[in-house]
Amino acid sequence: MQARPTWVIGAGGLLGRAVVRELESRQIPVLTSKIQWSDPEVAIKEFRRSAERLRDAAGSGPWTIAWCAGAGVTGTSQDALDDELSLLTQALEAFEEILCNDDGQMGALFLASSAGGVYAGSSTPPFTEESPVQPLAPYGFAKLRAEAAVTEFASRTGVRSLIGRVSNLYGPGQNLQKPQGLISVFAKAHLTGAPVSVYVSLDTLRDYLFVDDASRLVTDALGRLVQPDVRPGQTVVKILASQRADTIGNLIGACRAIFKRRPLIILGASPFAKAQAHDLRLRSVVWPELDEHPVTPLAVGINNTVQEVQRLALSGQL
Repeated sequence: MQARPTWVIGAGGLLGRAVVRELESRQIPVLTSKIQWSDPEVAIKEFRRSAERLRDAAGSGPWTIAWCAGAGVTGTSQDALDDELSLLTQALEAFEEILCNDDGQMGALFLASSAGGVYAGSSTPPFTEESPVQPLAPYGFAKLRAEAAVTEFASRTGVRSLIGRVSNLYGPGQNLQKPQGLISVFAKAHLTGAPVSVYVSLDTLRDYLFVDDASRLVTDALGRLVQPDVRPGQTVVKILASQRADTIGNLIGACRAIFKRRPLIILGASPFAKAQAHDLRLRSVVWPELDEHPVTPLAVGINNTVQEVQRLALSGQL
C-alpha cells in the first residue's frame, strides 16, 4: 500500500524537525513549507499553495497533515496567542476548501497541544486523557481553543484528527531564544557561565520527553489514527509523554553529573509562577500499546542536548 504523503507544518521547530526525520526514516513522503508567521496574509497564501501541493501528491488517495507549529509559551501575550489561533482557524478553512471538497474522510490531521498548559490547574495527578482540564494561563486556554477548532473541523469534514498533548519537550534543536526548555537553558548556561533563574520550587515534578521519543510517538499515533476502528470525523486525544516524573532538583543533579559541576541557580520570583503546577505527572490510557517502547534516559537526552549546544557555540550560533 502506498504511504500517505504527510505535510509537516512547523518543520523548522523542535518537534517538527524530528517528525520530518522520523517520517523520512520510514520512507513516508514528506512535504514542508516556509510559513511567514508574522504576516498573516502571506501565511494564508502559503497554506493554500502547500495544501494544493499535498492534494496533488496524494492524487485520489489519502493524505496527512501534522501541525507541529506553535510559538506561544506560558508568558506569551493574549494578542499573540489570538493571532496564532486565528492563523490556525484560517488554515483549517483553506484545508477544508482545497482538500476536503470531495472526500474529507481521506484525510488525517495531527495537532500538537500542551499537556502542561491544559492540566496546569487540574487536581489529582497523574493526569490522563480522562482527567478534567484546567488551564491557569492564557497559553493553556489558547491550546484548548485550538483543540476545539480542530475537533470541530474534523466533525464537519470527516477528517480523522489526533490531538497530542505533549509533555515538557526537550532535545537538540530547541530554540534557545524562547523562554522555555529548562534543559536547554541549563546547557546554554553551562557553556556561557551565566546563572539560571528558577521560579518554582526544586521539588516541582515534570515529565521530560526527549524529542526523538516524541517524534516516534507522533508517527506511530498517526498510523494508528487511520486504522478502521477510528471513524471518519472522530478526534482522538492522546498524551505524549515519557510517563516518568522528575523533580527540578533531580534535573539539576543529572546536569551536575554531566557538566562535572552544579549549574548556577538563582531562585527568584515571577508573575508566571502562579500558572505553573507543582505536580505534572502524566499517564496515557489511550492507545497504551504505543507507549511500550523504552524512552531515552534523562542523562542520555541531556548529554545529547549539551553536545548540540556546544556545536552551536563553536560555530558562533549560540
